[in-house]
Amino acid sequence: MDATTAPASATALGAPVERREGREKVTGTARYAAEQPCPGRAHAWPAPASIARGRVTGIDTAAALAVPGVLAVLTHQNAPRLSEPEDATLGVLRDSRVPHRGWFVALVVGETLEAARAGAAAVRVDYAVEDHDVTLTATHPDAYAPEQANGGYPGSREHGDPEGVFAAAEVRVDVDYRVPPLHNHPMEPHATTAEWHDDRLTVHTSTQGSTVVRAVLAGLFGLPEEHVTVLAEHVGGGFGSKGTPRPDVVLAAMAARHTGRPVTLALPRRFLPAVVGHRAPTLHRLRLGAHPDGRLTSLMHEVTTHTSRVKEFVEQAAVPARVMYAAPDSRTSHRVAPLDVPTPSWMRAPGEAPGMYALESAMDELAAELGMDPVELRIVNEPGTEPDSGKPFSSRHLVECLREGARRFDWAERDPRPRSRAEGPILVGSGVAAAMYPVLVQPSTAAARALPDGTFLVRINATDIGTGARTVLAQIAADALAVPVARVRTEVGSSELPAASLAGGSSGTASWGWAVHEACTRLAERLAEGPLPAEGIEVRADTAGRADADSPFARHAFGAHFAEVAVDTVTGETRVRRLLGVYAAGHILNSRTARSQFVGGMTMGLGMALTEGSTLDAAFGDFAEADLAAYHVPTHADVPDIEAHWIDEDDSRLNPMGSKGIGEIGIVGTAAAIGNAVFHATGVRLRELPLTPDRVLNGIRERGGSSAG
Repeated sequence: MDATTAPASATALGAPVERREGREKVTGTARYAAEQPCPGRAHAWPAPASIARGRVTGIDTAAALAVPGVLAVLTHQNAPRLSEPEDATLGVLRDSRVPHRGWFVALVVGETLEAARAGAAAVRVDYAVEDHDVTLTATHPDAYAPEQANGGYPGSREHGDPEGVFAAAEVRVDVDYRVPPLHNHPMEPHATTAEWHDDRLTVHTSTQGSTVVRAVLAGLFGLPEEHVTVLAEHVGGGFGSKGTPRPDVVLAAMAARHTGRPVTLALPRRFLPAVVGHRAPTLHRLRLGAHPDGRLTSLMHEVTTHTSRVKEFVEQAAVPARVMYAAPDSRTSHRVAPLDVPTPSWMRAPGEAPGMYALESAMDELAAELGMDPVELRIVNEPGTEPDSGKPFSSRHLVECLREGARRFDWAERDPRPRSRAEGPILVGSGVAAAMYPVLVQPSTAAARALPDGTFLVRINATDIGTGARTVLAQIAADALAVPVARVRTEVGSSELPAASLAGGSSGTASWGWAVHEACTRLAERLAEGPLPAEGIEVRADTAGRADADSPFARHAFGAHFAEVAVDTVTGETRVRRLLGVYAAGHILNSRTARSQFVGGMTMGLGMALTEGSTLDAAFGDFAEADLAAYHVPTHADVPDIEAHWIDEDDSRLNPMGSKGIGEIGIVGTAAAIGNAVFHATGVRLRELPLTPDRVLNGIRERGGSSAG
């Protein structure tokens, strides 16, 4: 089923209900964090460090304070003293250290944005410079094996004798892949408007979880949580970078306290790569041993990545290999090198996106080595239980996704020989890759109220980051109450509402929806007991203790990606002509918003494959691509034909709605499918992303052919 076949008149779960806030957004009336009406508002602008490592030895603020309209300059010498943050990336303006380039060393507050910016440019900072290292290598001497990777996964896992079995394998693939640093770049940059009223703090901030922001601010400023209100009614994207509080919310609150004025701090886009996280670069070594019939005997996926000296973050890129294929002997491991770099963090599908790129590219290489269809190779290695844990899958329809995708893509018509299809100097090829993403559910609380006018109000501190959460939660409520969706209103995006988990890890709808379903089910039971009182009835539900991750089942979403590319042998340019994805992600709750999420993820995966990449300058310790002029994200014109389909799963082991997360699985296999298609088109295997024209052209030339034929 897909969005085009859902009944237009339906109002229950699965219907293509339009986003409730859509009109506000397209007409410009939706207000974001930096746009809140706030009389007497001042503006702030940070001053980033211009060295890669060292400490501040002196700050001259005289020229900045002389700029007309500048109200204050905060530095580590005069900023309000806060409690020690648990997250060290929030320890801004605490001391003189500079752990990486771009670390904020001052904050200028002005009557206008222009005054604050001019004042920040006038701040003079002296440094004691220390030697720095920002270059990741697979053999970096400081790299170590962490106990855990992001998500709490063990840093390494081993079964059997993978080295010995690999050495004895009849068919072997031993390859290296490299994924560069990648940046989230949401449409709305990180921004906060903060205001104090005596000892009470109110912030409008662009975040994926205002419940967390409230707790962090209360701890930093020594306040009871009920004295902090965090509002995030509309959020213009985040992709993981807004999953934890960032320096903007701390600095805005500090500046507002210092000046006694409301203060807005909207981070310039060029500052984001240094202070809001990034996908860490990952170096992959994949070793696959197999029988001639394609059955894997040994699988080894070893990853090296970097972290900062501020805080450890380990991209869990080897973890997907623990789930995907039946290999009796395996090893999956991580090594991490602490460098003088900004702290990496969550980037849409952390771990799965780079890890599956490497694994699915290696599987394609194995298929070529075997002379085997790459779809069939994956099917041959379908496991009966989760390979690493041995748990049964709650549901796993990867084979069905591969079969259905191959049918829709006309895969059977494909000539498997590389360079077999040419259109003059254009070489055309197709590729496939599989995808997986874990099912994550977090405890949340919701309140449902029946009102005398026959309508219902659902209240929960969910954050709608552009995914249509308001709408889907209303559908879940309407389904539980057995009423039309139009009779249900939702309130989200405020820490004054019942507490909820953050919008991250594709867990939002499953987590919040469970609480909403419970509250509305209980409310329906109360309503069945007798007439509605004049004041209405409200029921709360808390899923703590029920929404646990300790399931006896392995719970994952799966998918299959297919891509067709055209490669210009004269320029090296790669154009994606067609992308198709088929997903098994539980019960689809809104076909319209689900398709939007799948397509958005696939488009982001296209960027990962062809255009997006970042470079840490070894001499300056800075990201060379820090804005959208240098960091290239794909646009509508880059994907002329993109399709998202799904298999509606009936899985009762997830949550009351039977849903799995869909926000991230769309990106997971896309880059590998495109890379595999480029190989099929050209016969050239490129193992470093992105597949830019220079790399493609050099590969074609090294192969010995500048044109088709």
